Amino acid sequence: MKIVVDADACPKKALQICKELGAKYAVAVYTIASFNHNIISDHHIVVGDADQETDIKVLNLTEARDIVITQDWGLAAMVLGKKARCISPTGREFSNENIDFLLEERDIKAKLRRSGGRTKGPAKRTIQEDACFYESLEGILGQGIKAT
Repeated sequence: MKIVVDADACPKKALQICKELGAKYAVAVYTIASFNHNIISDHHIVVGDADQETDIKVLNLTEARDIVITQDWGLAAMVLGKKARCISPTGREFSNENIDFLLEERDIKAKLRRSGGRTKGPAKRTIQEDACFYESLEGILGQGIKAT
């Protein structure tokens, strides 16, 4: 088991939480980001800045039982197909039960933007989101691993 982080758009606090809990549970944390990002990590993989290059590397690195951290709903759907767990940096766990709805919502918003409409961007990260992410990730890690 390892934690694989789509680090291109991962908030710094969420990345810190991944490193902290990875150390606590003796689970390797892999970060993947384009060369445009300056990320310090024991297992950091730098990719080019081509469209979807980070997502492809995350997917290729992911195996069953891994935990993937991403905000990308399309990537989350593919990760679930590999029998891995997937959560967003806000602590929301993606599942086979909710991913179809999320992908449909993404498609509707994309159509709106293409027709000239606007959608709301993300709000500033909150302390509650940090706490929720910590609890979600620790809950998944704690389901089969003893803390060190």
